[in-house]
Amino acid sequence: MREANLPLIDPKNGAPPMFAAVYDLVLNEMEDGGLSQWRDNLLSPLSGRVLEIGAGTGLNLSHYTSEVTELVLVEPDHQMRKGLTPRAKACKARQLRLHAGTLEDYPHEPGSFDAVVFTLVLCTVPDPGATLRRAYRALAPGGTLVFIEHVAAHPETSRYVWQHRLEPVWKLCAGNCHLTRETEEEILAAGFEIQEIERESMRKALPFLRPSIRGIATKPA
Repeated sequence: MREANLPLIDPKNGAPPMFAAVYDLVLNEMEDGGLSQWRDNLLSPLSGRVLEIGAGTGLNLSHYTSEVTELVLVEPDHQMRKGLTPRAKACKARQLRLHAGTLEDYPHEPGSFDAVVFTLVLCTVPDPGATLRRAYRALAPGGTLVFIEHVAAHPETSRYVWQHRLEPVWKLCAGNCHLTRETEEEILAAGFEIQEIERESMRKALPFLRPSIRGIATKPA
């Protein structure tokens, strides 16, 4: 993989320097608790050209198959990207590219991808609606959006109250991660049609991170 000479993450919204170092440690138990299986169930069926937004340290890479003809990873944080290179060896995609910037500055033709992937990313972007609309434009008609995201708890629960209380501090510690996003509504507002969705607690996650959604949406043909 070759890093492009493009802008890195916006320092006002980027992760603290130590965040990348502890990211995998935080996720290890969650992966064992079922997150890794969720990734595999959603990513292994993908084929053609795939665009992964916010690739992080590459925890998705081992779940793609050789049916993926080209995998483009978009990851603006240079600390996170350090984990991608060793994990690239386990990726079976036929061609692997890395864009060292954001989706906003990634040069691509509209409608040029068969699938777009978001896993634990839409909580961190400054404007999830705008990011999803860009993903929509990147997809070919009939293309697939795959998502795994932690979201706001039900508004009438104490967990929702605690998410709101903790969010201002949590954002500073965890790379602009929001605890109260309504990601399902954002996906629909961007024009996608949800085909499959599961709402489930992420086992072994911190209590305020457990509410999650995962599934498949499509861009109308």
